[in-house]
Amino acid sequence: MVAKPDTTTVSTKGQVVLPKAVRDALRWRPGSKLIVERRGDGVFLRSQPSVPPMSVEDVAGMLSWEGPPASIQDMDAAIAEDIREQHARDRY
Repeated sequence: MVAKPDTTTVSTKGQVVLPKAVRDALRWRPGSKLIVERRGDGVFLRSQPSVPPMSVEDVAGMLSWEGPPASIQDMDAAIAEDIREQHARDRY
């Protein structure tokens, strides 16, 4: 059985209401910025990143560090700890 697609209507002002289930699933809240891309005979909506993409050259030298360099093991441990914390937050 094929699921019936959600539908919406374009208002006289050109506004479209996205179904609540879609907004909730994508965590789009009032004020969310979306990028609209034309694709074929339709459009594709995606979240606008809160920070624009940057290259390493854009940010090189922004953070200063005084002290001995961290070892690869220290960096791996810090990354693993951050991942554990993110997983703990995502469970709630």
